[in-house]
Amino acid sequence: MSPTLIWIILLVALAAVVLMIVAQRRTRALHEKFGPEYDRTVKSMKDRGKAEADLNKRIERVEELRIQPLSAADRSRFEQSWQTDQARFVDDPRAAVREADHLVTELMQARGYPMADFGQRASDVSVNHPQVVSDYRAAHDIAERDAKGQANTEELRKAMVHYRALFRELLITDAPTGESERPITSRDRVLADSPEPPDDSERIIPDQPQRSIVGDRIIPDREDARPDAR
Repeated sequence: MSPTLIWIILLVALAAVVLMIVAQRRTRALHEKFGPEYDRTVKSMKDRGKAEADLNKRIERVEELRIQPLSAADRSRFEQSWQTDQARFVDDPRAAVREADHLVTELMQARGYPMADFGQRASDVSVNHPQVVSDYRAAHDIAERDAKGQANTEELRKAMVHYRALFRELLITDAPTGESERPITSRDRVLADSPEPPDDSERIIPDQPQRSIVGDRIIPDREDARPDAR
């Protein structure tokens, strides 16, 4: 074997190693950014390369959008609208879920996400909110089944929980410039720091005066549940 051929083989092997390292780093970076959404996309497409290309396209698309924070007034308005809708659940679960879907869509639009079809909206929001996009998909699936008369009250309750997860994150993420410099109020602390209810057996109607969407209990007790809404 000639020295030239040996060098060619070594260079090809070195290039292969470099490409492998680059691919591994890309995979690691995408997995860290998207978390469970990365795994879902790979499983859905059944091809890691195609899935990673899709995730990269999502990033490029969202980078071109003008995603903007909400003003304090808009955040307050959306929060009040959610509280009003949340209180409606016990008397009319189906209407409450429809309104929750509308509020999430309106909030996304206010933040700068384009109003494409649901699949595109979910892909867009997954870039900045990968931990809650699965909630969005689950809520939308229940809402679609409810439109066909196939969802019961328990499922509608879960839809409200899922919608709330995305709604809350869209609401409180990226406060306007200057707001972070003002004193933190008890209202802000409730929005940012209140823990989730320990499980889904809690109430949808708070047993104390409402302060924010995060502090609300949102699931009816079993004995309070209405008959299935169909």
